[in-house]
Amino acid sequence: MELAATLPHTELVERCKQGDPRSFRKLYELYNKAMFNTSFRILNDRAEAEDVLQESFIDAFKNIAQFENRSSFGSWLKQIVVNKSINVIRKRKMDIVDIEKTQVGEMPDELSTVDEREIQWKVQEVRKAIQELPDGYRAVLTLYLLEGYDHEEISQILNVKESTARTQYIRAKQKLLMNLKNGGLS
Repeated sequence: MELAATLPHTELVERCKQGDPRSFRKLYELYNKAMFNTSFRILNDRAEAEDVLQESFIDAFKNIAQFENRSSFGSWLKQIVVNKSINVIRKRKMDIVDIEKTQVGEMPDELSTVDEREIQWKVQEVRKAIQELPDGYRAVLTLYLLEGYDHEEISQILNVKESTARTQYIRAKQKLLMNLKNGGLS
């Protein structure tokens, strides 16, 4: 008998805690696409995102007894995926500039001429432009705009100051806008 598609996720998690292999499979089927997309948006590399996805599910299932239903299983799993994705970027030596260690002056005039309202591009072009951003910019922009994390959460995930996360987001957004306005990498 097949596991019911309408089985509440909390019941699936409880069955997983009891070692039910069909429940593990069902949870994987419910979440694998969304978690892959989350990782891929951060990493911009299909193979690395697939590895992160598998490692995240292995860790989640290995530690499912510690899951306490304080949040949804999806939120818990997403946090694992985001953390593992950020760790991959860290291994790539992600370039996040600490605001405390840099001299921040006025932005060049050409950046101030970027008018966000003028930029009306197709979703595919914006996605491509995001993928072309450097790892650090793409990670912060993805976490903030696409995954819904605030700057405080991003600073904790990346282990940087909140001001650094904010500055990195602003710079990423400006770079993205410049790339879109110029029709490619600048």
